[in-house]
Amino acid sequence: MAARSLRISHVGLRGVVGGGLTANHVIDFACAFGTLLEPRQAVVIGRDPRASGVMLREGVIAGLLATGHDVVDLGIVSTPVIQHTIRRHGAGGGVSIGASHNSAEWNALKFFGPGGIYLSTAEAGELLDIYHLRKFDLVAHDQVGKLRTETDAIGHYVSELAGHFDFERLRRFRIVVDCSNGTSSLILRELESRYQLQAIRINDRLEGIRFAHEPSTSREIVALQLAPLVKPLGADAGFLFDVDSDRVALATEEGEPVSEEMVLPLLADHLLPKGPGKLVITNISSTALLEEVAARHGGKVIRVPVGRQAAIDALTSYRPEQIAIVGEGTGAVMMPEFRFVYDGIAAMLAVLTMMAERGQRLSEILADYPRYSMLKAQLPLVSARMPELLMELQRDYSDGVVTRIDGLRIDWPGRWFHVRVSQTEPVIRIICEQRGDPPQELFEDLLERVRRLA
Repeated sequence: MAARSLRISHVGLRGVVGGGLTANHVIDFACAFGTLLEPRQAVVIGRDPRASGVMLREGVIAGLLATGHDVVDLGIVSTPVIQHTIRRHGAGGGVSIGASHNSAEWNALKFFGPGGIYLSTAEAGELLDIYHLRKFDLVAHDQVGKLRTETDAIGHYVSELAGHFDFERLRRFRIVVDCSNGTSSLILRELESRYQLQAIRINDRLEGIRFAHEPSTSREIVALQLAPLVKPLGADAGFLFDVDSDRVALATEEGEPVSEEMVLPLLADHLLPKGPGKLVITNISSTALLEEVAARHGGKVIRVPVGRQAAIDALTSYRPEQIAIVGEGTGAVMMPEFRFVYDGIAAMLAVLTMMAERGQRLSEILADYPRYSMLKAQLPLVSARMPELLMELQRDYSDGVVTRIDGLRIDWPGRWFHVRVSQTEPVIRIICEQRGDPPQELFEDLLERVRRLA
């Protein structure tokens, strides 16, 4: 069981604390990261409120100090705040301690280089090599780094948001926000205090052991507690964040939960007409509605493997002015003004800005898009027969267009499916989408095959 509750990959380190992820893993990974970075550069760290975060924090600090790096500890903050602080300090890198959309027993380390940029695939591969070989550049006692804390990082971050969003215009909106017991509550309090943003917060108490609900930014979780409150409270929209605040999901003013897949097309429609960038970078699991939205504005969708490494690799292949937006079907979106930062708070403010500029309610904007129906599932990965499964699927669905950059995706006009192994959890993900009604028969056949072989 322990092996299945620990994932060491290009994405970083993630696992169930005690059942897979241990202090030894954390210290060794921190030593490896300190060895990867340029010597003597400062490293910014922060964590989400999970109870195990204190233990992980101590291990990260120990490893970084032992490799000669000064450490700036921000305390409990979101990953976007860490990335903004890396840039503000000109630091050599950063570490975010938190498992984002996973339940409370999970925790993880995410690593950033200079400029607050997620590690590229090559850099992540080098980090893994150092970790597995245990060739750490440990320093002598008189070269150990120094630790300091910083308590105003969220304030600096909010000030930067104010340079991009017109809060005087946005404060007329009344919103309900489900904080999932995570870091968004701290940011929203600052926005309310400084700019009078009208946010009714639920599940806003920081919690480390037991979240009010699964912190996934999905339509199902939006429907659980957030959506039923929006209309009775007379709000203009509802927003749900994961614990880390880098993902967001939506509910309309009518209290209708919105698929997490809609965040990226919505903001692509908002941003494509505004700037020179016409490229939308996303992964092969995201909705095909993106191609239709991009075509409205003369844009183009670039599809890459699932995972932020792949998105960063693609992003660095183009000039900044070529990019309109980058994102995933999970509600994680990166906008040009915050290059390399997936930021749910900024995405929320962009949605409100879109509503203000168009003079439309959220439900009216969403009604303008053609209907796509997506079915998603995940099943435990319990065998090593994934290659056999993918070969069988490719053979039996040979009339479609095959993509093998990440698992298997097969497309037909107006319909597609994707089957892959998760990089962050020991599960197989199955996604089917169709223009119009859900592809129920195809979906059920895929589920049966996966259960049988994998």
